[in-house]
Amino acid sequence: MSVLNHLASSLNRRDEIPNQQLAKQIVEKNDLKSVKKLAENLNNKDKNIQSDCIKVLYEIGERNPSLIASYAKEFIALLENKNNRLVWGAMTALDYIASENPKIIFKALVKIIDVADKGSVITNDHAVNILIKLSALKEYSGKTFPLLLERLETCPTNQLPMYAENSVPIINDENKNNFVIIISSRLKEVEKKSKKKRIEKVIKKLTK
Repeated sequence: MSVLNHLASSLNRRDEIPNQQLAKQIVEKNDLKSVKKLAENLNNKDKNIQSDCIKVLYEIGERNPSLIASYAKEFIALLENKNNRLVWGAMTALDYIASENPKIIFKALVKIIDVADKGSVITNDHAVNILIKLSALKEYSGKTFPLLLERLETCPTNQLPMYAENSVPIINDENKNNFVIIISSRLKEVEKKSKKKRIEKVIKKLTK
């Protein structure tokens, strides 16, 4: 039986549970054949199958990024799709494989940033995660860390605490000052006390 028969839409299901279960099974079996079939159907004529395929693929990527890492080009191509579900799904997949396949993702950074600028909150969240992961690698950090700082400078205040917290592992003596200056400068914009405390906690951790 084809892997497509197990997709939520093929089962006439409106929830995502079948897709999540399928991803789990594929990871457990290390089923590269099914991964390939899913990737091949990202351009299926049926939009529901497209959506299910990207969902299963990024669920696989979250559990075991190496299983989908070789499909970076396919995910990058989807960033230009008119279907927003496929766009943020592709950005999610790219986030999960950024450490596995950084070279090709770095080459697509202009497109990734452009799509994030026009995209949804989810699209932006994963674009920021991509920048963080690439900034952890010495060969890319010189170009990606300034881009990360730009996102921190302009992102909605709702997202700022999460972005700041997620960035902590890549902060070092060389980039710490600029990072702290930017997130500190935005504190006055943050109205919610709980969010402000989270940012202050990051600042305190980095400056103690």
